[in-house]
Amino acid sequence: MVGGGVQTDNIVHRMAMDDKVPWYKKNNLRYLYFMLFPCLMGIEMTSGFDSQIINAVQLVPAWGNYFGHPTGGYKGILASALPLGAVIGLPFIPLLNDNLGRRWCVMFGSVVMIIGSLIQGFAVNGAMYIVSRLIIGFGLPYAIVAGSSLIGELAYPKERAILTSLFNAAYFVGAIVASAATYGTQQIPSDWSWRVPSLLQMSPSLMQVALVMFLPESPRFLISKERYEEAFKVLYTYHAEGDSDSEFAKAEMTEIKTTLAIELEHSKRSWMDMINTPGNRRRVIIGSLLGIMSQLSGNVVISYYLGDILNLIGFTDPNFQAKYNIGNQCLGLVCAVTTALLVMKFKRRTMFLTSIFSILIIYVAWTISSAQAIVAGSQAAGKLCLFWIYIYQPAYNIGFNALTYTYLVEIFPYAMRARGISIFQFFGKCAQFFGTNVNPVGLDPVSGIGWKFLIVYCCWIAVEAFLMWWLWPETSNRTLEELAFLFEDENLANTATEAVEKEIHHEVKHHEEANGSETNSKDLV
Repeated sequence: MVGGGVQTDNIVHRMAMDDKVPWYKKNNLRYLYFMLFPCLMGIEMTSGFDSQIINAVQLVPAWGNYFGHPTGGYKGILASALPLGAVIGLPFIPLLNDNLGRRWCVMFGSVVMIIGSLIQGFAVNGAMYIVSRLIIGFGLPYAIVAGSSLIGELAYPKERAILTSLFNAAYFVGAIVASAATYGTQQIPSDWSWRVPSLLQMSPSLMQVALVMFLPESPRFLISKERYEEAFKVLYTYHAEGDSDSEFAKAEMTEIKTTLAIELEHSKRSWMDMINTPGNRRRVIIGSLLGIMSQLSGNVVISYYLGDILNLIGFTDPNFQAKYNIGNQCLGLVCAVTTALLVMKFKRRTMFLTSIFSILIIYVAWTISSAQAIVAGSQAAGKLCLFWIYIYQPAYNIGFNALTYTYLVEIFPYAMRARGISIFQFFGKCAQFFGTNVNPVGLDPVSGIGWKFLIVYCCWIAVEAFLMWWLWPETSNRTLEELAFLFEDENLANTATEAVEKEIHHEVKHHEEANGSETNSKDLV
């Protein structure tokens, strides 16, 4: 089962790759890409903001005093309420996303997150704080599922992978803002030292509510609703700079229509579609595992409980911890953007496998260093732990941050995309809920096993590496429509390709006949 997948010679992909005009020299496409950032890229800023809000406020004395210095399970539920809220909302996402469209799904999720952030900022007790995070968690996946889909479906094929990779990189923008804001406000001698950062969490959602309707709707959604003229207008406006006679736009329209017709012919648009064929079951397995791996590859330990980790190895100064945390998030942003910009240079499997094996090596080295720092009291080993935590960032970003949504958009066809990313979110949020509750207990040197808890992660990451090597197919250098039949009969993939070629040949023939008629008219004159 290693690798695999149907490979066809796709004419739309060839035409896009042969286009030598860069995106920044195309007025309409440049406008679209710049609008994607405040409208959709900011969605993942909320995830990054949340991880660091929980991480950073634990370093703020006023927060600890207000909530009774939470430990163990209480501390875990304060962090894990958000993924729990996400799990509750996930089953209903496809209903909104596939019926009202991507933009309205983003709008709904953003409004819900604004409400949750307001309640969080004005929470009067632990119960209210937990409920507020449940509400934020409920709204977040609506925006993530719709936003990641819309980016992939609006992007020009040549830049699609880069843009979907940058979507996840925005996580670190939110994380940096949260870390810096909390560091700045922790000097405030009141509860506002943690309330201000909590209220700032709604900032990305406010941008989305204000601007998302200025984006065009997904042409694939419009075609699925038989709104063909609107869909074609989106394609030729942004992918052909307003040229309605563009061969590329017509070929792309034909490919999408043909592929969607084949997909919908074999789909009931229900959850049962996800397991009704061997190919779909493999997609679900990969999406589920990717959700689990994205949260249980050791990253939640660093994102949510960095303070506990630093305390274990002797770095207990809150001021140092806050600065170290900000530096770690800045490094993460640099690594995430760099890998996103390089995503077209390497194959997907190569990047994923490089990432997971690097993470495994780092975790083994970190575990050994922690043992030496804690058991033997080695200061050098403690400082080496700081290095391993930092070097974890590029290792994780090569695969999970750069490729997660790129890969999900590619392996799930249009008819399954909303449900597929929802399944990824479900397993990811369940894993996050599990990790945020178990990690503080496991890392506790008194009631847990302290540094030895890292050994558990070493063993699990090794399992992840094997599963990734065994199951992950290659998806690079293909259009979304070509990838719709990645695990299916090659004849289905060829049907769409033949339809596109037929359309282009028809256009060329029509163009030649028109030129011939014009020439004959001139000769007669």
